Amino acid sequence: MKSKNETEFRTHTCAELRLENVRETVSLCGFVHTIRDHGGLLFVDLRDHYGIIQCVFRKTDASFEIAEKLKDESIIRVIGKVVKRDAQTVNKTMDTGEIEVYVDQIEILSQPEEILPVQINVENEFPEDTRLTYRYLDLRKKQMRDNIILRSQVVSHIRKEMTDMGFLEIQTPILTSSSPEGARDYLVPSRIHHGKFYALPQAPQQFKQLLMVAGFDKYFQIAPCFRDEDARADRSPGEFYQLDLEMSFVSQEDVLAVVEKVLHSAFSKFAKSGYKATDIPFPRITFDDAMLHYGSDKPDLRNPLIIQDLTDVFKNSGFTAFANGIKNGAKVRSINVPSRASEPRGFFDKLNNWAKEELKLPGLGYISMISNSEFKGPIVKFLNENELTEIAKINNMNPGDVVFFICDKDAARLAGIVRTKIAETLDLIEKNVYKFCWIIDFPMFEYDEDAKQIIFSHNPFSMPQGGLDSLNNKNPLEIKAYQYDICCNGIELSSGAIRNHVPEAMYKAFEIAGYSKDVVDNKFKAMIKAFKYGAPPHGGCAPGIDRIVMLLAETENIREVIAFPFNQQAQDLMMEAPTNVTEQQLKDLHISILPKIKK
Repeated sequence: MKSKNETEFRTHTCAELRLENVRETVSLCGFVHTIRDHGGLLFVDLRDHYGIIQCVFRKTDASFEIAEKLKDESIIRVIGKVVKRDAQTVNKTMDTGEIEVYVDQIEILSQPEEILPVQINVENEFPEDTRLTYRYLDLRKKQMRDNIILRSQVVSHIRKEMTDMGFLEIQTPILTSSSPEGARDYLVPSRIHHGKFYALPQAPQQFKQLLMVAGFDKYFQIAPCFRDEDARADRSPGEFYQLDLEMSFVSQEDVLAVVEKVLHSAFSKFAKSGYKATDIPFPRITFDDAMLHYGSDKPDLRNPLIIQDLTDVFKNSGFTAFANGIKNGAKVRSINVPSRASEPRGFFDKLNNWAKEELKLPGLGYISMISNSEFKGPIVKFLNENELTEIAKINNMNPGDVVFFICDKDAARLAGIVRTKIAETLDLIEKNVYKFCWIIDFPMFEYDEDAKQIIFSHNPFSMPQGGLDSLNNKNPLEIKAYQYDICCNGIELSSGAIRNHVPEAMYKAFEIAGYSKDVVDNKFKAMIKAFKYGAPPHGGCAPGIDRIVMLLAETENIREVIAFPFNQQAQDLMMEAPTNVTEQQLKDLHISILPKIKK
């Protein structure tokens, strides 16, 4: 019986055949994965998109002479009979390992002209630039293929989840106007409109809000976004994709609940065997608490260590190194490491040297709790009994615990780095879990020391908590916003907000950040005008597809889950982009290339 997949070329894929197909004549197509010559027999593992099957060529068959000329990655079609393998030759590592195909006919559809620059059937690592230059070969490798298939499945699942919840998928423009959204725009010169430029959207932010003004209640799309920014391991330069969504007549909790449902469903379905995702609702952590207790606004909750503030304990202590630092604006943070006071002296010395070399700190002070009333460590002699008791109380210390100290003006951030280093060194990071959390209550504004002015700390379109009244009457640096980030295992997946849909409040928020009414009217013309015709309360979020798949695929490099990514220099080595264009193309756009200015 022939497969439902029958085509002109094949009756089955290389993954389909099983014992029930024995004695059937089949036609298969695929790539030559490996060739093994056993004298009178040639064994060829044939690979297609679906799997691998062993094909056997016998010297007595007409196909043998052609098969002898095969190269790795030749593309062939074979016709033959399915045969049950002998018990001693069964390959339990292959889904098709109980059978093989005795080939009667072979047709070479394509042969590589030279040795492949990226070998498919070996585990060797190849330089990334080579892999990206020959990405079509790199994508033949199982791990890469699996990653791209996973990405497709995740996107399909997310799309179905959103549709099932009543969201409409609506596409927004790719060519739009430039707007100050934080990163540099990719600009596209207009041929028709002399001297003017389109911009590729950094996000569909204004369009999705305008859809709410238009009366669409729930919008989403798997949106491409374009930002001219530098690469990182978890951020691809140039373009990325996000699950962009917006909802009308919602509170912050309504948005969080939708995103939680989608992410929990996706991570539960596609996580590797044995992995568990945080149950919903995900923990809510205020920005202030995140910075205090984790030293980061994207905390990794797999790490059990907690940071505490000990500035008040040390400011009048006999430990002058810290006391004087506090007088000059430093803060003191502590990290309790349970049951590690007995670590060898080398552990403490290595950590201290690391802090000096990598963080440029004077070192890491520490004390160990021997009993409820006995402490040891280099700085114990500078502290009185009350101070030691207070340190133990704030850090929830028990006998056998050790507490490390960081004193610096940037103590919050540095403590977060130390927290991670200690947990990694002692192998404290919980495994096989996806730990989600929301960071909420971000400050609306912050003070820019370089510019000497108040600026937006996060999303300028966010609604301040307390609305216009807060903007008019509170210290701007004390105003919180309805802004929220969702994080998983220390990686930020998304930012979102309840939007500032009130024109007067929007003008006031931008005024505080140094923008005049004219700037708002000019830069956000369509949106501010639309709000003046009436806008429903609305909010949204935009989890990054690339980062979601990166976590599920367990890779630390985002380029491993993108079919055709840029390299770290924002180049497409395969297509040789960016590239020069012709003089005629430049002439059509009224553009001339100036010599590069040396910095």
